[in-house]
Amino acid sequence: MSENIAIDVRGLTNAFGTQVVHNALDLQVKRGEIMGVVGGSGSGKSVLMRAILGLRRPQAGSVNVLGINALDDDPKQRLAIERQTGVLFQGGALFSSLTVLENIAVPLKEHLDLPDELLHQLCWMKMRLAGLPSDAAHKLPSQLSGGMKKRAGLARALALDAPLLFLDEPTAGLDPIGAAGFDELILSLKQSLGLTVFLITHDLDTLYAICDRVAVLADQRVVACAPIAEIERFDHPWVQEYFHGPRGRAARREA
Repeated sequence: MSENIAIDVRGLTNAFGTQVVHNALDLQVKRGEIMGVVGGSGSGKSVLMRAILGLRRPQAGSVNVLGINALDDDPKQRLAIERQTGVLFQGGALFSSLTVLENIAVPLKEHLDLPDELLHQLCWMKMRLAGLPSDAAHKLPSQLSGGMKKRAGLARALALDAPLLFLDEPTAGLDPIGAAGFDELILSLKQSLGLTVFLITHDLDTLYAICDRVAVLADQRVVACAPIAEIERFDHPWVQEYFHGPRGRAARREA
């Protein structure tokens, strides 16, 4: 695998019983890019992310993450991938009984043996990196707004300084101002930290604002993967309906 490739998926097949979600799917994500992943309902966007992360075993195919076989059962290999990937699940997926700082500390405690003072300082640093105000530190998730929950989840995903970041619908449920602010934050972090970002979204504004390339899931595979200007011209019914409908036209005007 080329050193320029962060994620290399070949011939991936995912099925649930007789329902085939992916059939011989291929996808390569370059280091340092933001890859937007789109597709209709049931196209398997989250299933693909889980297969890449090793959270589900596909029926066929290979997955390499940062040069590591993601389907290897070797605990050392699994640990190496966990330490090099940060994940923001839908809704933030925060532990409801832990404060924001305690949530951020979870991966640090799991993977590193740090003195309490250093652990505390790192958690504060990640919280600020994600754009959270100081008064959020000791709040529980139930006391946070939707946008703050997303940022807290992002701070936890950044805790281990992972070079590869997975975001599952990060702007879903946010108002337009909050969504635009989150997009700007992701782009800033990518540029300043040199992150590679795998971004599942249905938000056209996000695709136009920050994605280097877009992968389209349809017909059980990736039917197109290119910069958005090329995707717009791709001759596929779902692509044409998605990118050339009223919302697509509005997003292009704003970009």
